[in-house]
Amino acid sequence: MIMAIESSCDDSSIAIIEISSNKILFHKKISQELDHATYGGVVPELAARLHTEALPKILEQCGEFLVSLKAVSVTTHPGLSVSLNEGVAMAKALSVTLNLPLVSVNHLKGHIYSLFIGLNEIFPITVLLVSGGHSLIVEALSHENMQIKLRSSDDSLGESFDKVAKMLGLGYPGGPIVEQYAKNGDPQRFAFPVPLKHSNRLEFSYSGLKNAVKLRIDELNELSHQDICDVCAGFQSVAIAHIIQKCKQYFKIAKPKNFAVVGGASANISLRKELENLANDFGYKLMVADLEYCSDNAAMIARCAVEDFKRNNFCELENLSIMTKSGDIL
Repeated sequence: MIMAIESSCDDSSIAIIEISSNKILFHKKISQELDHATYGGVVPELAARLHTEALPKILEQCGEFLVSLKAVSVTTHPGLSVSLNEGVAMAKALSVTLNLPLVSVNHLKGHIYSLFIGLNEIFPITVLLVSGGHSLIVEALSHENMQIKLRSSDDSLGESFDKVAKMLGLGYPGGPIVEQYAKNGDPQRFAFPVPLKHSNRLEFSYSGLKNAVKLRIDELNELSHQDICDVCAGFQSVAIAHIIQKCKQYFKIAKPKNFAVVGGASANISLRKELENLANDFGYKLMVADLEYCSDNAAMIARCAVEDFKRNNFCELENLSIMTKSGDIL
């Protein structure tokens, strides 16, 4: 078995995976959402302190698995440095105590492996990764060869949902809240602009849409419940339309063999439906992760670590360190 630790942002999570079957035997996550909701977003120092409380509590429940572990894996990048450090510190301590090798896992690569929990990996695959910190298209050719082909020039999809929710005073995290309000809204009431609609540039961009929403909120001044629902519906509709447009542009050039969507924002039902329609138009079947594994979690880190373990891709204790960003190669 392999233990995985995830602490890249505001979720503390530990998982145990069986190497032979890719089956998750234990998975626990403690969310900090309520603690950060007051601030409308993640406060790094608070997140780090809460990880020091949550991770040991989860580890206490893993006692029965410790004798069967063959390695300890941990997210090392990208993410908040103070949060990543908590997970890395625990991984190092377990490595020394249990005399186990360490596996360093790229958080974004982990999201891609959320597709393969309990399953064998499938490559090549074109992956849309949308989360609170990232909006990317990745060409995953193999475990060792994953290349970012398209990214956001400013805000990510998930980040834009969080910021719109904050403007409307709806709380954090913004994704599920905005999605819920949008169900009762009129997406046609406000003519928000689709970012880069008339541009051939292969990139995502949400800063302009976010500012358009802010201007409309300022114009409305005092918002009724229906106003809020209509703003959410209009914003969500355009945010998704932008994703679909850019994916369509990319498909015409790259012609993927397989297509998938992963990341926390991929839990949005409207986005999934539009991506399914897009995939059908191009003759693909959309692959998605279980909703349980869309947001940050240790199960996806564990699944990725299995492949590194099989290839003896270990990291020496003194070399295990964090990186806040990720390059174009995962």
